[in-house]
Amino acid sequence: MHKRILTVALLLSLPLAASADEGKVFRWVDDAGQIHYGDSIPAEYAELPKDILNEHGIAVDLLEGKKSPEELEAERLETERMVARDKQLRADQALLATYLTVEEILMHRDRRVELFQAQSRVTELYLNNLARRLEFLRSESETYSPYSEDPDAPMIPEKLANHLRQTKDTIERHERNLKKYQSDEKQIISRFAGDITRFKTLKGIVQE
Repeated sequence: MHKRILTVALLLSLPLAASADEGKVFRWVDDAGQIHYGDSIPAEYAELPKDILNEHGIAVDLLEGKKSPEELEAERLETERMVARDKQLRADQALLATYLTVEEILMHRDRRVELFQAQSRVTELYLNNLARRLEFLRSESETYSPYSEDPDAPMIPEKLANHLRQTKDTIERHERNLKKYQSDEKQIISRFAGDITRFKTLKGIVQE
């Protein structure tokens, strides 16, 4: 104890006054509980937390040491929580600024859903027409190789073969589009359901 007091007394006198001009003074505690002071950090103590002292020996800042995996994971989770909270706050503010009632949300939802349903209906009609065209082309191709069972059948004309291939490709593309419209419609309905639930919560409306 007497040795520690002497160390502090020496620190608060000339060495600290000089170090104020030369650089920072650090204080740290090693694994054995021994307090150390210095204007530089030995390599073996680099990962320990350190206080930065002013000319009066008072800690004015802290240099954190190397963090444990548990501390790093806790910081990561806290950062994610804060980001999610800020994102939710912005979403809530936008929701309340956009709508005054649940009925307004339902009207907006229905308009969006109608757009996807209209796109789906047009695509379905087009697919029906393409299916009839494909059936006709296949019928035309039955007398040609490789579709005919006749080993002596002539090779299918290039123009007819191209029409077959292009019609099949077009059907596949529009089938993908139709699935996307249907998927988007479901997502819109689900998203608006979430908005309605959140709006009721923010407004204090009793959930049905």
